[in-house]
Amino acid sequence: MEAPAAPHNAGDLELTVTSPDQMRELGRRLAKLLRAGDLLMLSGELGAGKTTLTRGLGEGMGVRGAVTSPTFVIARVHPSLGDGPPLVHVDAYRLAGGLDEMEDLDLDVSLPESVIVVEWGEGKVEELTEERLQVVIHRAVGDTTDEVRHVIVTGLGERWAAVDLSVLSA
Repeated sequence: MEAPAAPHNAGDLELTVTSPDQMRELGRRLAKLLRAGDLLMLSGELGAGKTTLTRGLGEGMGVRGAVTSPTFVIARVHPSLGDGPPLVHVDAYRLAGGLDEMEDLDLDVSLPESVIVVEWGEGKVEELTEERLQVVIHRAVGDTTDEVRHVIVTGLGERWAAVDLSVLSA
């Protein structure tokens, strides 16, 4: 991964990822910063690498089960194989009702003891907590085989104010 460019704001970290393996490695690094109660919102177009990043998170957290896209089941829980928190992986793409539909998933109940990763959560999960990590993945659009992704990681709230996100670009 290349060094970050000039950040959008003080809490942003920008990275360039050039392969799916690097995206998984970013997830493994990110897992070391996570603890129970953390909410991650992943944004990006189809094929950007959200699930690949989450797969790396699962590997880094040492959770049970292969992390795959939960598009058709909406949410999957991956229990920890050790003493860490479970990973709850949510795909909010098909949830049109915003927080009402999200409430049916009881994420607010599982948030304190889990790490929750929500793909396509914009406008749907922000009310769960003001403290969250937003990861935006940009990719070339159109008919391209370009593997380059530009990733912007933003920590919001007091929880992330003291976290040094620059360790992700190591």
